[in-house]
Amino acid sequence: MPDRRLLTSLTLARATLDRGAERRDDSEWLAQRWLDESSRVLILRGGSARVIESGSEGAIDLVLVAPSEVTDDGVRLLLGIDDDGVAYLGVLAQSVEGADDSAGAASSTPDLAGIDRWVGLRDVGSELGDRDAGLFVAAAALANWHRTHPRCPRCGVPTEATQGGWSRTCPADSSQHFPRSDPAIIVLVTDSADRALLGRRVDWAPGWFSTLAGFVEAGESAEMTVSREMAEEAGITIDPNTLDYLGSQPWPFPASLMLGYRVRIAAHSPVAVGDGSEIAEVRWFTRDELAAGCASGDIRIPPPISIARRLIEHWYGPALPGAWSRD
Repeated sequence: MPDRRLLTSLTLARATLDRGAERRDDSEWLAQRWLDESSRVLILRGGSARVIESGSEGAIDLVLVAPSEVTDDGVRLLLGIDDDGVAYLGVLAQSVEGADDSAGAASSTPDLAGIDRWVGLRDVGSELGDRDAGLFVAAAALANWHRTHPRCPRCGVPTEATQGGWSRTCPADSSQHFPRSDPAIIVLVTDSADRALLGRRVDWAPGWFSTLAGFVEAGESAEMTVSREMAEEAGITIDPNTLDYLGSQPWPFPASLMLGYRVRIAAHSPVAVGDGSEIAEVRWFTRDELAAGCASGDIRIPPPISIARRLIEHWYGPALPGAWSRD
């Protein structure tokens, strides 16, 4: 059976603030927070936020400004409230409709005096502290949703941001619409010799390998998805009695929630073969084979920001060198 210890401290599953859901309908309170100079504001431009290196060890923090320093127009967000009552706000400084989709990618904005810079969540998610990681993930997820859902799905009328940016309301029919998260499973499969099955997507460079994954379909449980996706992508049958849930992580690129599992291949399973349409190839790795391939540069695995990396490390044992990550 797989190790039942849950994954902890997943890079994008960290936060310290109360999201303040009960304040989202309080327009007077929200207005006051935007007048309060103790409030802190995160500005997101095209999916990028401004960060600054702090301290001698190269730690990275989000640049948060006072409300009076905000010069950008855009959807305004309530991101959270700390234990001292300080509100953390956000501005999506881009047009909702027709904006360029650069979420997760670094901005072309140059370094400011070589100290701070505009970057995407993928670039610095693993280097931020818990509070800042939670702020950036929530803001990025909301930015993607507002950008792609500007109109009422019932009547097509442009909607308006409401509830501190956590919903959109149609002015024509008063219907209210909320951000969605698309559940997806991601799985580390092992065999009787405790080898790990990793796959390479057809659009990845040779040598790039990761765990297998897929979206939960309508009317399907996550456990059913594991069985179906492993059969579709690798042609294998799993042993459902060995299925272990290990943890979840939001993946706002654009709106996924990754549910991490480990499972063992069934004794009667067919040989693992990539489906050729999504998965170009699959390979079984021993720990020594994976280490040797990564050390030589022939194999590359996902970066620390992903739950796929943590699943591989959960199987492998210790944390793996950052140099083994793909670009």
